[in-house]
Amino acid sequence: MTLASFITRLTVMVFDTGGQLTFKAAANHGGGEGMAHWRAMARKPWLGLLSFVVEFVAWLAFLSLVPLAEGVLLATLNMVTIMLGGRFLFGEKLTPRRLLGVGLIAAGVILVGVG
Repeated sequence: MTLASFITRLTVMVFDTGGQLTFKAAANHGGGEGMAHWRAMARKPWLGLLSFVVEFVAWLAFLSLVPLAEGVLLATLNMVTIMLGGRFLFGEKLTPRRLLGVGLIAAGVILVGVG
């Protein structure tokens, strides 16, 4: 992996993870019940949307540098960072089954990357 592809990949991971975690924060702190909750959430997604715009541009740049099969495979690592972010920011539980899943994802990416 070249330095340019590493930097764009890292950018994709950071902004995808940040966008997902921002949307979770907006959903958790919507406030109110029913439509009031939805209206409150609708006022808070802008950082998440901006994150996804940056991620989209970085993703296009990344795909211009690596084969599609490799790029999509590396994108699966975002699930790991999002899950860890959920644990540290929102106190979500990491069960043994989830940790096993994360380990299998990471092992699969390594195996395919080496092969």
